[in-house]
Formats: sequence, C-alpha cells, structure tokens
Amino acid sequence: MIKGGKGGANTNKTGLKFEKDTDLKTSFQKLKGYEVKDDEVYFNGEKVAEMFSKNKLYTKLLVRYNLNWKDHVSSKLLPDEAILIFANNTLFVIEKKFQNGSGSVDEKLQTCDFKKKKYERLLSKTPIQVKFIYVLNNWFNQDKKRDTFEYIKSVGCEYYFETLPISILGLPEPVKAN
Repeated sequence: MIKGGKGGANTNKTGLKFEKDTDLKTSFQKLKGYEVKDDEVYFNGEKVAEMFSKNKLYTKLLVRYNLNWKDHVSSKLLPDEAILIFANNTLFVIEKKFQNGSGSVDEKLQTCDFKKKKYERLLSKTPIQVKFIYVLNNWFNQDKKRDTFEYIKSVGCEYYFETLPISILGLPEPVKAN
C-alpha cells in the first residue's frame, strides 16, 4: 500500500485479499529504514508513528486519553487501518475499498464526510487532527466516477488507487538502496 512497498490488487483478487495485500504493517516492513514492533512504526530506530486497526483505536488510543467513545459518538466506527503520525499529530484513517462491478461500494464512497466528522468528534478532546483517506483498487479509476471523486476532495477527504504515497503521511522517505 505504501509507495515503494508491495501490495495492491488486480481484478482476480477478492476484497478480503485486497485488504490483506494493502496492509500497512506489511508494507512498512518492506521499506528500507522502517521497522514495525507491536503496531509502532520506527524509522532508523526512531518511533515515528503508531497504527490502530478496528477496535484498537478504542482500546489503545482513546484509553490513552481517558476517553469514553459513548460520550462523543453514538456508535463505533471501525477503521480498516489508522495511523497516528507523531511529527504532525495527525491520525490518518484509511478505508480500503475493492470492487470489480457496480454495487453499493460506489455509494459508500460518498460517506467519507460523515465518517471524517465522526472521527473528529471522537477525538475532539485531544490535540489530534484527523485525515480520511480511501485506498481503492483500479476498478474505481473510471471517468464515470469523477463526480464522486470531486465530492470526496471537496469535503477534505482523499483517495488513491492501489498505493498510498508515503509522502502524504508526512513520514520520511525510505532509505534508497545503493
């Protein structure tokens, strides 16, 4: 999923396989200079980020700030993955969508504004900023989806196909091999 790492999908893969292939932890471990230990991301030995998927956002991050999610939102959102970047104090919520034909996933893309605002409300008592990003398989890269992609950008969310550039997260570029 991270540019320079391995991952992505093709039309022969299932959605579950796509999510596995775009796993952040695996992607970071393939980048020179990066190491992952217990969901903590290190670059050249320095801790630069921490990852939270699904319920870990609630059991690790919210607990750290002594927050009860029920005081801020009416129901839990479980991110496919989320990564807190220490340098910019930003939580990047990453949702992965795989599709190989028309269906409800198209409509789900239009919910990013709602989800982003819900995560912002959840973390409103912390100094953490929230960014919401979709990582999509190439099936979505069609002109007929242009209106949806314009909407995603207009509400402050982002999307990428197959790969998430590491520079978007504000992390150091991987060490280049000699």
